[in-house]
Amino acid sequence: MDALGIALIAIGLAMDVFAVSLGLGSGGYAAGFRSVFRLAFHCGLFQAGMTLLGWVGGTGLIHLIAGVDHWVAMILLSVVGVRMIRSGLQPESAPRRSDPTRGASLVVISVATSIDAAAVGLSLALLQGDILPAVLVIGLVSAALGLLGSLLGGRLGKLFGKRMEIVGGLILLGIGVRVLWTHLH
Repeated sequence: MDALGIALIAIGLAMDVFAVSLGLGSGGYAAGFRSVFRLAFHCGLFQAGMTLLGWVGGTGLIHLIAGVDHWVAMILLSVVGVRMIRSGLQPESAPRRSDPTRGASLVVISVATSIDAAAVGLSLALLQGDILPAVLVIGLVSAALGLLGSLLGGRLGKLFGKRMEIVGGLILLGIGVRVLWTHLH
């Protein structure tokens, strides 16, 4: 596969990362340097890793996951989205429940946004494409768009306040529904 094809695939895969980062940034979760970096780094790492896993796993592993991957992504994104909506409905002074840019929530977000990358890795294996440049480009583009989404979301959050946390949760729910819809139809 040529460089343009890999770049377009990387941008397509990173759109979920961008949307999730935008939602978390607008909710005030990815506000400081550390949380923005953590989110972008992990999403880029998981996108690259899942691409490599799909390439290594070949057809056997993907066929086991393909029947449920869209359900898993939808459920994981919905759990985080509902938590954000609930937090957004709390009064301004109420403490936040948890930080989705840390711990298990960060892993859940990273996995949920990178499940499709495994299928891309499988496709690259079937096309006998050079995997290392593809993995690097996919990881870097995902991290860059995660960073951009967090920063833009942070600006929106400052403009519109706690309501943006509800919008961010709705974005996550929408991504989950879109993933499910595209796989079922």
